[in-house]
Amino acid sequence: MSRASFFVPLGIFVLIVGIGYAGFHLGDRQVLPSPLIGKPFPEFQAPLLKQPEQVRNRESLLGRPVLVNVWATWCPTCKAEHEMLLRIQQESSLEIVGVNYKDDRDSALRWLALYGDPYSFNLYDGDGQIGIELGVYGAPESFLLNAEGEIVYKRVGEVNERIWREEILPRLQEIRG
Repeated sequence: MSRASFFVPLGIFVLIVGIGYAGFHLGDRQVLPSPLIGKPFPEFQAPLLKQPEQVRNRESLLGRPVLVNVWATWCPTCKAEHEMLLRIQQESSLEIVGVNYKDDRDSALRWLALYGDPYSFNLYDGDGQIGIELGVYGAPESFLLNAEGEIVYKRVGEVNERIWREEILPRLQEIRG
């Protein structure tokens, strides 16, 4: 058996392991690029979750910073972040608007009654149309808007204490000036 027959397969194996290792460390998988950063929140018309006869549009998000949170009762990570959203709502002046995404209205209303409601209002996106306009991959996703309704930050995944403190709050302070 020659030395080459040993080192060639070993070299290929090391190369494959190296490429795999590098692929797993290309960055935060929760930070997905969004073509919407710096652009206005998309136009929409959607009924409110609690009052389906009332419809809101993009103008309802203007005039102050807003955190738009896409959530659903079928989403286990949404449950994990819910306590943090309640804390943000209680401890800061940041308005949180919910987008109940591809969910059952009655399940969503029960969820809010059971776990608390951190939202100023909830848009009901039963068919996922707002989610499509936002390029939502799934729930939860959150978008921080400035007073002009421009998206300044997008978070795919849970908003937790670290994300609030290190990512959202500094951007909020920056847009408030």
